[in-house]
Amino acid sequence: MYSTVRPSRSEFVPIRTLSYHVRHWGEASPDKASTPLVLVHGWMDVAASYQFVVDAFSAAFAQGRHIIAPDWRGFGLSKLPAPCDHYTFPDYLADLDLLLDHYVGDQPVDLVGHSMGGNIAMMYAGVRPGRIRRLVNLEGFGMPATKPEQAPKRYAQWIDEIKQLEKGEMALKAYDSVAGVAQRLMKTNPRLSQDKADWLAQHWAEPNAQGRWEILGDPAHKITSSQLYRLDEALALYAQIEAPVLAVEASDDSLGLWWKGRYALPEYHQRLTHVRHCRTAVVQDAAHMLHHDQPAAVARLIEEHLS
Repeated sequence: MYSTVRPSRSEFVPIRTLSYHVRHWGEASPDKASTPLVLVHGWMDVAASYQFVVDAFSAAFAQGRHIIAPDWRGFGLSKLPAPCDHYTFPDYLADLDLLLDHYVGDQPVDLVGHSMGGNIAMMYAGVRPGRIRRLVNLEGFGMPATKPEQAPKRYAQWIDEIKQLEKGEMALKAYDSVAGVAQRLMKTNPRLSQDKADWLAQHWAEPNAQGRWEILGDPAHKITSSQLYRLDEALALYAQIEAPVLAVEASDDSLGLWWKGRYALPEYHQRLTHVRHCRTAVVQDAAHMLHHDQPAAVARLIEEHLS
């Protein structure tokens, strides 16, 4: 089993209508001498996913720094008080804003986001530019551009998927044991070692009343967004970002694997030119879960950018 270097602590805070689960490392500086670091996870992931990167931070970087990582609504232990049949991106922005109100007041933070969390981080930094000192985007590429004429089909797809959810056709697979969850994690990411998979599985799933292990993700997250990805809006948000941005990619080019030519790295890099202060970096021998594959390399890039 993986042995943590810097154990975390958990707490639940009331945010909007939820009891939000938040993981912490370190303590808040009473004199605000160090900038709080906020880590936001991706789709079907949890805050604990950052443990390996936090453990890889140097002692000098971690000392005196408060690190905050929430489970997004409907993921991990941030469970909704009532059933939900879809999620929208603006809710993540509002959740993050209220979380920052609660923990740091008006103090700017350093923000790191992976995948969906990277997309949220980029959007939020455009909405609230004064709240972000520096930003690291780990494989938060956005989505392929869409056209207005795609809207009718998209709305129909959204309705059809809600019906499938109502019938129980979108339920997530349950596993006989936590070892089965670990095997699932390693199958999805062959670079994930057994010890890390065993540790992560305990935070990524929990046993139900029948003793089967269920993924800590609401199946409603599988519902396609009813709204098209509007590239002009995304670029308008990018243009409002004031913080220096480090956009980090994995060497395996997950973007190309996902979209098969519909959306590729050159287009993503062109979008980043709309950010005032942005540079890119590549983590070698890594795929989309680069914070699991190469946590030391990711930690080093974060330290360098935030310092």
